[in-house]
Amino acid sequence: MNGEQRRQTILALLQNEKTPIPGNQLAKELQVSRQIIVQDIALLRAANYNIFSTNKGYLLNETSGITKIFKVSHTDEQIEEELNTIIDLGGEVIDVFVYHKVYGKIQGILSIQSRRNIKEFMEGIHSGKSSPLKNITSNYHYHTVQADSKETLQLIENGLNEKGFLLPMDDWETERSITSS
Repeated sequence: MNGEQRRQTILALLQNEKTPIPGNQLAKELQVSRQIIVQDIALLRAANYNIFSTNKGYLLNETSGITKIFKVSHTDEQIEEELNTIIDLGGEVIDVFVYHKVYGKIQGILSIQSRRNIKEFMEGIHSGKSSPLKNITSNYHYHTVQADSKETLQLIENGLNEKGFLLPMDDWETERSITSS
């Protein structure tokens, strides 16, 4: 198998998975080193494939439907409630990000689609390995949320607002808050 065939195989594997695939697993399946996988992922990204590196592996972000960015704020104790609100109303939490005054945009890919994903995420937070990204910006942060329709996104917005999590967007923030795929 040549490099191009291997990269097409990596894309096919990523397209068929909704959860991240570890680089070691890809290397084993394709019988190459982990470094070759890292290089292939870099080449695929250069070819405009939206591949994210997470702490659990690689994930191809092929958003279908509609997404909206929500600016929210809450305590550490309310993280699970916020995520459950989004999931229970039909959304998928694609990411979390903040705008840091020195570092710029800092983003973490979440890909939370179920309460099980929320439980796993919360276990990671409670383990003490790291603190929530929102803590570096006095609790406010953003989530890109994907849903099947504008109506579902409106339900999510209403739910977040009712719980007091939703913050108004500044003019510079609203320019890119809704996108269709």
